[in-house]
Amino acid sequence: AIAVEGDLADPATAANLFARSEEAFGPVEILVNNAAHAETPDTIFSMIAESFDRHFAVNTRGSVLLIAEFVRRHKKRAAKWGRVINLSTDAAQAFAGQIAYGASKAAIEAFTRSIAFEVGALGITVNTVAPGPVQTGYITPELEKQVLPWIPLGRIGQPEDIADVIVFLASEQARWLTGQVIKVSGGHAL
Repeated sequence: AIAVEGDLADPATAANLFARSEEAFGPVEILVNNAAHAETPDTIFSMIAESFDRHFAVNTRGSVLLIAEFVRRHKKRAAKWGRVINLSTDAAQAFAGQIAYGASKAAIEAFTRSIAFEVGALGITVNTVAPGPVQTGYITPELEKQVLPWIPLGRIGQPEDIADVIVFLASEQARWLTGQVIKVSGGHAL
């Protein structure tokens, strides 16, 4: 593994990330876009242009630029197989209290379908995983009590729940699955 620091709001970052990865490991065949810029408060009552722009610069534009770089390099080496897996949120379509964040993730879901159509002939699948509430340190016991009644499977998600779906989408077994948004949420936000 290597660590490469970069600001996804900077358009030059995508090429640098790929160059450094390819120097270390060879051609990139799987891209997982897991950018998550979020600010609070993020409501219509607190919205300022700079906050809105930061959400979209990282979460949306950064992801699109990484996919564009992935596709350019894929075509240049005449590759026949590739996977793009984007991350959204199961609340992307209606995320009161996080409107810029939710909207930036809804945009990811929209471009997933369009890009899947454009790159399918290159052997690249493009899908989005939309996690529900996952315990990554931010869910307090109070918040968990509020959220649990809305999760049919009765528990908060764990990072492994999301990782397992990403591993599947990156595999050969997902070869005929593209342009999809898969909610991995225990049934939250049905």
